[in-house]
Amino acid sequence: MRMDVQLRSLYEVECWREGRLLWSDSFWNLVTTVGKNILLDQTFYSGTVTPTWYISLVNNASFTQYAAADTMSSHAGWLEATGYSNATRVAYTMIAAVSGSTSNDASRALFNINATATIRGAFLVNQSTKGGTTGTLYGEGDFAAARSVVSGDVLSIKITLTD
Repeated sequence: MRMDVQLRSLYEVECWREGRLLWSDSFWNLVTTVGKNILLDQTFYSGTVTPTWYISLVNNASFTQYAAADTMSSHAGWLEATGYSNATRVAYTMIAAVSGSTSNDASRALFNINATATIRGAFLVNQSTKGGTTGTLYGEGDFAAARSVVSGDVLSIKITLTD
């Protein structure tokens, strides 16, 4: 018997302004090589688990591409968007996996936007420092089109990890 596993993450994003839904978007992300490696190492090799994952945003400025070889210290094709008032990247608080899937639906990540910007997408990393270049970059991905935000907007992000 053979079982193929393809790691995927579905990002579902909503932008709220003054209690009204402005737009929503969703996308499947690219799981990086280092993201796959940390899952294999921590599950099968060492048995240790990274305690917390964090979600952050991708700035549209200077964007060229995502790559499977991207890491937090080397992702030449994109920049992190940090125009939100949260002190750190927002924690990804997931529920226990059921039927090969888990998500943060019970505790969606909320970004309190405090600048005018164009957001390209989002990513998942195991380090909380906003704008930081350490930690393991699990995955990254794009909206269907870059989205404008202004101070006062709130971005709500749900990520479903599945096979």
